[in-house]
Amino acid sequence: MITGGSGFLGINLTRSLLSRGYAIRTLDIEPFNFPEQSQIDARLGDVRSVQQVDSAMCDVCVVVHCAAALPLASPAEIASTTIDGTHILLEAAKRHGVPRFVFISTTAVYGIPNHYPVFETDPLQGVGPYGCAKIRAEQWCISYRSPSLSVTVLRPKSFVGAERLGAFELLFDWAFDGRNFPVLGTGDNLYQLLDVEDLCEAILLCITLHSDRVSTTFNVGAKQFGTLRQSFQAVLDRAGHGGRVVSLPQRPAQWLLCLLELMRLSPLYRWIYASASHTSVVSTRLIEANTGFSPRYSNVQALVRNYDWYVAHRKEIQSRLGITHRAPWRHGVLALAKYLF
Repeated sequence: MITGGSGFLGINLTRSLLSRGYAIRTLDIEPFNFPEQSQIDARLGDVRSVQQVDSAMCDVCVVVHCAAALPLASPAEIASTTIDGTHILLEAAKRHGVPRFVFISTTAVYGIPNHYPVFETDPLQGVGPYGCAKIRAEQWCISYRSPSLSVTVLRPKSFVGAERLGAFELLFDWAFDGRNFPVLGTGDNLYQLLDVEDLCEAILLCITLHSDRVSTTFNVGAKQFGTLRQSFQAVLDRAGHGGRVVSLPQRPAQWLLCLLELMRLSPLYRWIYASASHTSVVSTRLIEANTGFSPRYSNVQALVRNYDWYVAHRKEIQSRLGITHRAPWRHGVLALAKYLF
């Protein structure tokens, strides 16, 4: 069972596991409106509902918990979905004798570290309601680990690929229109991303290898990456209009984005503009050693693949406005700012 099966990771994971012959059930508050609908057991339901979760848990042998309220949601919704929903799922998995549970967390639980790479044992300092809720959910996961229930916590870097929009849609939109694209500061900070296909491979390893190797917490990220400037420039180059990455003074730009966020005039939340100018790299040595995980795609390859998907589907996604990773976010005043670059 994949929670959040209609989301960005959910649909990519569904397709990945279907291609390997797995029987899939999804649970999501959004309908599963994809061509694969007839091949799976897609259920409408809320991870915060004990009854709906209990019904969906019947005959399940693995739970991959992807559902989450993203940072643009209200703090109350983030807490109830991420913290309470995770607890409800873990309790149901235990009650039904499910042997495997994989929780998709985030490297946002580390806050904005002052060193790199970041290891799984480093302190957790969530930024904002989203990061803090993921930390609490991880604590629930750890408390349910037992010889009869293997619980893996995956902390992926920001992952991109087919169906990914959200904040990255700003970059793709500006690149498509031939605009330059701004970064805070020089953009010369190392910044690690992850291709969603590589994340799906990591999940597959965690649901198939012996529980002694995977009932723990793993960082997941690209092996090959460069600076934020290099990654974004690759997308502008792919667009072919001669666009360049341009630098903005870090502090004034952050203050302005903070003000715009408070005024609800920008979709960019604190985690994005506070961390974008910092080096952001996690160690993947533990998952590599325990599982043999080896990501296929570099930062540049992942972003260019995502941009190519965006171009191919640009017309159909323009009406999808929302607050999820599969929807373009309302640009607010940034729609006007684009024409300054």
